[in-house]
Amino acid sequence: MQIRQLLSTGRPCFSFEFFPPKNEQQASVLRETIRSLRDLKPTFVSVTYGAGGSTRDHTMDLVADIKRTNGVEVVAHLTCVGATSHEIEGLLKRLQLAGIENILALRGDPPREAGEFVPVRGGFAHAGDLVAFIKRCYHFCVGGACYPEGHIECLGPYGHRDLDRDMQNLVRKVDAGCEFLISQLFFDNRVYFDFVARARQAGIGVPIIPGIMPITNVEQIERFTRLCGASIPRPLMEELTRLKDRPEAVLSLGVAHASAQCLDLLQRGAPGIHFYTLNKSAATRTILTALRTIWPPAQRPA
Repeated sequence: MQIRQLLSTGRPCFSFEFFPPKNEQQASVLRETIRSLRDLKPTFVSVTYGAGGSTRDHTMDLVADIKRTNGVEVVAHLTCVGATSHEIEGLLKRLQLAGIENILALRGDPPREAGEFVPVRGGFAHAGDLVAFIKRCYHFCVGGACYPEGHIECLGPYGHRDLDRDMQNLVRKVDAGCEFLISQLFFDNRVYFDFVARARQAGIGVPIIPGIMPITNVEQIERFTRLCGASIPRPLMEELTRLKDRPEAVLSLGVAHASAQCLDLLQRGAPGIHFYTLNKSAATRTILTALRTIWPPAQRPA
């Protein structure tokens, strides 16, 4: 089923994001995570690429396997990095044959050694170009990413993020055919709701699903936020710093903060929650189990 249909039920959607394993140990962890979270009946799961498209084949194999063996809807990430339109067409055909109906179309991060994104000859420079290509040639439901605090590369003349230009880019992406959006992670709900208000004012009407990453490790979340440009509210960061040598306390605080975020988001009308799981189940399971007491999954016909 396509994501636009799942989002039209009026019930909040809950989704998980995984990344493809690089070795058998990681594969074992991911298989256990998927087994652990399957009984929570997610609306869909998504599978990323590595930086620079480094795990492209693993992504293709993993989404097909999840769809085949777990019976859950899957969103396959597809990026512009390092691929011509001909190569992307081959990937789309593979996904179509595997029964995948949903794609998250992204420009993608360049390889670390490259420093900046450079489109390959015969490829696409922007996510909107990729979206338009998919919608012109195929019948996938296509989603896109959005950045409540602005894309880290979308800068104005003084080095600050240019939120107006970033919103214009998003409008073009939606106009190209995006049918839903998933936000970058954030830790202050005002950031999300202010962003949604600006998006609606700009004429964007598609569902905007907030992305939540439960904090489980202080160094890890500091690294992630540096890479993606998300901010951590000062009181939360101060408390995390105070607790950083007590892993269980950090986990408890991270789960409590994310739980409060999710409850507030849903009560104020967010269409669902997209969990960045980091291929681990404990924090996500705790949060979603609590939310399921308020929003149990809909009964699907046999």
